[in-house]
Amino acid sequence: MYQKVKRFRLGVAVAAAGLMLVAACGSSTDSNSKSSGTSGSSSEKGLRETRGPAGETATAVADLQVTDDVIKKATGKAKTAAIMWPDSTPFFSAAAKGIEDTFKKLDIKVVSVTDSGFDSAKERDNFETVFALKPDIIVALIVDPVASAETFRPAVEAGTKLALLSNVPKGYKQGQDYVSLVTDDLFAMGSQAAKALAGAMDEKGKVGYIYHDADFYVTNQRDQAFKTIISEDYPNMEIVAEAGMADPARVEEIASAMITQHPDMTGIYVPWTPPAEDVLAAIRAAGRDDIKLTTLDLSVPSALDMLQGGPTVAMVADASYEIGRGLASAVALDLAGEKVPPFIVAPAVTVTKDNLVEAWKDSLGVEPPAQLLEAVNKN
Repeated sequence: MYQKVKRFRLGVAVAAAGLMLVAACGSSTDSNSKSSGTSGSSSEKGLRETRGPAGETATAVADLQVTDDVIKKATGKAKTAAIMWPDSTPFFSAAAKGIEDTFKKLDIKVVSVTDSGFDSAKERDNFETVFALKPDIIVALIVDPVASAETFRPAVEAGTKLALLSNVPKGYKQGQDYVSLVTDDLFAMGSQAAKALAGAMDEKGKVGYIYHDADFYVTNQRDQAFKTIISEDYPNMEIVAEAGMADPARVEEIASAMITQHPDMTGIYVPWTPPAEDVLAAIRAAGRDDIKLTTLDLSVPSALDMLQGGPTVAMVADASYEIGRGLASAVALDLAGEKVPPFIVAPAVTVTKDNLVEAWKDSLGVEPPAQLLEAVNKN
């Protein structure tokens, strides 16, 4: 989810939301500032469930009932599908496999998989190429809600089934313009990160909280979930520093200020992995090997630090293959004339040094890179 725009991606070294998918505009705030528009700084009692961008109740991918009867009804109503991604990381590869494996059951062939490089103009070019193939279905993670609304409008008007990952074009309505929206279980992502950090800190101590300072429901909910669990479930833990991160390039500076201003702080949360790598650099520069770090999504540098006993204690990732399966399953239900949940979520996976190989495969559907396997064997 989640790490999904160069340094805002949800997959490996991605985003996500990594993701996540729309780069925040404006400047980053300092370690004493509060966001005016995100859930990151909210002091109200936290919501303990994932909701869609319009407040939709979440349905788990596991609860989608794509029965033999659904498959029978849906088969033959669509022949081809295209997948439009903004990147080509392992996250998207795993999601594509989940889509393809599910569509095979319906005799639907994926005729194109494109990568826009998070560029709206490239996305438009890709769409024109894809649309010329006349696919019955398009599965996409859009680059920008405004620009993509115009880009995908011809498909909507032509009756093409559109299934979306994590973001909705501006003005599009579920059931009318698109089949369903699928993403990671946002509350689970943030809450599992909180529990992992609490466990590493023996459920006591002071914490620094860095959140995504942009109005984007995916990252906002993940961040707020972390804050809710730490604040409400661990009475001997205290968030003593909060910083909104609009520009990931400044996160090392933000973390350094936090560490200087709060020398008794022994835990930090960061919204996704590339910025977490910069926070790790700040921790090392300060000589603070007592500070524990937790983050969301996967990256090789963060995983290596974790395996080598560094500050990183856990990475929480989404189950990318299941996201893909959820997207294709929503289309299957729609083709069969069944009711489709408007907002669908895939499970979260907590990755630690003790379960890295298995959890990495659970998230991405592939073995970890050789560099990580070598580090696992050494440890």
